[in-house]
Formats: sequence, structure tokens, C-alpha cells
Amino acid sequence: RCSVDNRVTRVAWLNRSSILYAGNDKWCLDPRVVLLANTKTQYSIQIQDVDVYDEGPYTCSVQTDNHPKTSRVHLIVQVSPKITEISSDISINEGGNVSLTCIATGRPDPTITWRHISPKAVGFISEDEYLEITGITREQSGEYECSASNDVAAPVVQRVKVTVNWRGKVREGIPQSWEDQGALEANVRGKPGSSDGWEGAFPRLAEGQKGLKVENKAFVSKLTFFNVSEQDYGNYTCVASNQLGNTNASMILYG
Repeated sequence: RCSVDNRVTRVAWLNRSSILYAGNDKWCLDPRVVLLANTKTQYSIQIQDVDVYDEGPYTCSVQTDNHPKTSRVHLIVQVSPKITEISSDISINEGGNVSLTCIATGRPDPTITWRHISPKAVGFISEDEYLEITGITREQSGEYECSASNDVAAPVVQRVKVTVNWRGKVREGIPQSWEDQGALEANVRGKPGSSDGWEGAFPRLAEGQKGLKVENKAFVSKLTFFNVSEQDYGNYTCVASNQLGNTNASMILYG
């Protein structure tokens, strides 16, 4: 917008050295540039659907009977942040190294922050496009959130899921017995989780074997004996395995 008065004889708007409008005549070919007002008090143009290429100096040139005058304005174009590249979900073994990337554009350049989305996580863990985790632990598994912000609009966020695989661990429970039955329980944990079953007085104990029942539910593997006799007494081992190896724990069934 350019203010004028009745002394003005000629007016024009320029972008750098290119004439956009001279009086009512349009000189530029850009359909987004339109004349808003050419009155005794105001000479204004409008740029529609502004993009970053419109940024720069604009000059209003005014000719009077005495001498020419110019007024300048510098257009600064701001752009909301946008995440253009982010790492895919990843699965890695415990102790490995993880590298996550989050690239974003915007004007001004957005600030990138990484945050671990987990009950045990504490706030932001990185303020950079790249997040490096050396010797990752199982506690560091979960979702990692990338946030891009530049105060032009609300921050944009995307998440990456990091799965940490770790070798299984078996903890023995307290043997239980009642009347003619007995039971052994083991707590089995690992990522990915599995429970291979039980080994003991027989070469291999399996579901459906006479007088025995093996139950694997969630993190518990339970071996139940029916009609317990002295032949059943002895040491039993719960064996668990996953892609990282085997682990076991032994318990004794006694009368």
C-alpha cells in the first residue's frame, strides 16, 4: 500500500527492477498480482497465493510536479514446518546402535526435537535432525517422536517405533502341591518372547502327555502334575529361547 495525494502525476509498483503496475496498466504477466486501489489517496497492489519466490523488495515510485519519491517495503514470506523425511520403524538387538533421521522444511528453518514416548522417558533427548543411540537397552524401546516447529504454525510431529530384542530370562517360581497334584511355575520374559517348554524326568515334556499339563500364558509357563507319585519327583528345567539364544531355570518337585 502506497499513500499518495493530489500532487501526484504518475505512480508505479516495482519488484526489484521489474515494473508490476504503472498507473492502471499491468506490466507483469503474473495473474496473482492485481491492482487493489488507484485513488487520490492510495495506490495499492495485492499478491495472491504468496510463495517463497515472492520474497524480496517492492518499491512504490511516485512522480510529482517537483520531484520523484519512492517508498520501499521488504516482503518476508513465512512457511509452516513440514516433515519431509523420517526414519522407518526399526527392530534391533539389545546393545546395537540406532540412528534416526528427521528432516523438515519451513521458513524460518524449523527447530527439530526428538522425544522418547515412554512412561520411563524424561523429556526431550535431542535437538537435532539426527538422533544417535549407542548400545541401546530394552528400556529405550518404544516410540520416538520428532517435532518440527518455527512459530509460524503449530508444530508438526511424526513417530518412529523402535523395537529392542533381548535374550530371554527365566525365573523360577515357588513349587505348589495339594492333595495328589503338584505344579511348577516359571516367569519367562524376552523380546521376542517364547517358551519352548519343560525338560525333566522325561526326555521332553509336552502338552497332552499323560498325567501332565503344560500351560504357556503371557509371561508364565506352568507345568502341572496329576496323580503325583515318587516317580515324578526330581529336577525340572524350563527352557526358553528366541532368536538371540536360549536360557533356562531349574526347579525341584518333591513330596
